[in-house]
Amino acid sequence: MNERRPASDVAPPRLNTVPPGAGDADDLERTWRDPPGFVGWLSAVNHKSIGIRFIVTAFGFFVAGGLLAALMRLQLARPQNGLVGPDLYNQLFTMHGSTMMFLFAVPVMQAVSVYLVPLMIGARSLAFPRLNAYAYWVYLFGGLMLYVAFVLNIGPDAGWFSYVPLAGPEYSPGKRSDFWAQLVTFTELSALLEAVILITTVFKLRAPGMTLNRIPLFVWAMLVTAFMIIFAMPAVMLGSGMLILDRLVATHFYNPGEGGDALLWQHLFWFFGHPEVYLIFIPGLGFISAIIPTFARRPIFGYSAMVLALIATAFLAFGLWVHHMFATNLPELGKSFFTAVSLLIAIPSAVQIFCWIATLWTGRLNLKVPLLFVLAFFFILVLGGLTGLMLAMVPLDLQVHDTYFVVAHLHYVLIGGAVFPLFGAIYYWYPKFTGRLMNERLGRWNFWLFFVGFNVTFFPMHLLGIIGMPRRVYTYPAGMGWDTMNLVATVGALLIAVSVLLFLANAWRSRRHGELAGDNPWGGGTLEWATSSPPPAGNFVAVPVVYGREPAWEPLRYPSHVAGLAVNHREVLLTTVLDAEPDNRTLFPTPTIWPFLSAVATTAMFVGSIFNPWVVVWTAFPLAIALIAWFWPRQKETEEHLMLERAP
Repeated sequence: MNERRPASDVAPPRLNTVPPGAGDADDLERTWRDPPGFVGWLSAVNHKSIGIRFIVTAFGFFVAGGLLAALMRLQLARPQNGLVGPDLYNQLFTMHGSTMMFLFAVPVMQAVSVYLVPLMIGARSLAFPRLNAYAYWVYLFGGLMLYVAFVLNIGPDAGWFSYVPLAGPEYSPGKRSDFWAQLVTFTELSALLEAVILITTVFKLRAPGMTLNRIPLFVWAMLVTAFMIIFAMPAVMLGSGMLILDRLVATHFYNPGEGGDALLWQHLFWFFGHPEVYLIFIPGLGFISAIIPTFARRPIFGYSAMVLALIATAFLAFGLWVHHMFATNLPELGKSFFTAVSLLIAIPSAVQIFCWIATLWTGRLNLKVPLLFVLAFFFILVLGGLTGLMLAMVPLDLQVHDTYFVVAHLHYVLIGGAVFPLFGAIYYWYPKFTGRLMNERLGRWNFWLFFVGFNVTFFPMHLLGIIGMPRRVYTYPAGMGWDTMNLVATVGALLIAVSVLLFLANAWRSRRHGELAGDNPWGGGTLEWATSSPPPAGNFVAVPVVYGREPAWEPLRYPSHVAGLAVNHREVLLTTVLDAEPDNRTLFPTPTIWPFLSAVATTAMFVGSIFNPWVVVWTAFPLAIALIAWFWPRQKETEEHLMLERAP
């Protein structure tokens, strides 16, 4: 986004009641759409194009991670199984965890927000559209790097948490842990960029009238998540950076023999790792808060309490990291404080659950597939929350810390709190993405297979953990009492796989042959349903003016939209942070291939440095060239700025 000029230089657009003509709509479409052809595809900066790519790529990694999980479950289906050896199994569970946590869970939530947030706040685009494209390419290349390494048998094998000294140079020779550490660099760079983009978009690009107390709850959830990313991600980037230095240039940050501290890694990692659970969970809460009002046919109950609960959850999430370190030699009094915070964080979640129940209780329910996933979310999240409260107790945690009880709890919280709401969100917003509805019958099969398969897979793991089965083992002897429950869990995993395949088939078939949805098939009240489905390139033919929290349910009022914005240039309206009053206007940059080439240069720097630290110096030159070309002013854009400054 270009630098804002003082209000005295450029007058803000006026509010108007006269609807724009068809010619304006055609001009806007030509102005905001991405260029055609392969080079145009690489140059795309439209947030909807990038958002769809993000979502599809994240689901691609989700399927890849699921296949790895299926292999692990097949290996554990019976004792002394020889399907997978110990070395490959170590790579499998490391790749599965790293894929789901770094390449799917957080990125897919940001991907949905990339598409929806500008539509929900009445903006023509995300802020910094070229940076948004660059963030996508960095994310894609980082994930491809990890899977290429896995195919070449140099995939990481020290767990998705990569504990030292196991991941250090003494116990993990070769390049496996280096690839894991660089994956963190790729994905966290992308996440940080998206967080900055999202915060700027929400604060400065809202439609007139969309004050802070009218922002949709999903947008609030993503705004809170973005701030959490900015505070949490630097910790793991610092930790992985020091791990790379220990491995490549012989520093000793984690080597106790040379004055380092192995426990430092756990502090840095879990200061990021526990907030990351809420980076996944809070967007899921936003999905629920978007779906329930539509299918209950009434506004959300307790809007202000919901917003405060989201913010409280974010604050408390940063006081929980030692929850994962109860088995380490930390002071017992200190552990008690983290136990207290672990219990306290259940309160804001309970506030939201009661507000949702009140909304459903007083509404008229339309029991479609998105709402089915919401109702399942309640059941599974409560179970996961209860086991979380159990693990917050130090004596119990010490007994089950490295058992399958923790695996069960983790999946109940993350899949129950994120994947169930995500499936509901995809069914809910699929008409907005494509203009067509997903098949309802296939959706119900998808739901029941996933719900049953999930519980059949992970509920027995609670019992396995209580009777002593350790996690991260590739086989086990017969006669331990674990055989039947492992076989049941494997059958459940196969049901999950069938459910996901059914979901993908439904999405693929509905893209071309689904029932035409119309602009607002569910009767939703938020602003994304006030434009066509799928939306035009510029999102809205005219930027709307907002008068309530559910703009699509509000009676028509005047002025109804903003007039005076250029249709032949990428001109956007800037509004004030608190009250969303028209403040200024600016021009957004046009599509260019340089963000893609900058991401290629960045990838060469990150991957090359795994093998030789001097590559950082060598690749700095092509990266600098790409960045200079990216930001170099072009004559056409300069002329457009001059025209804007002369406009009345």
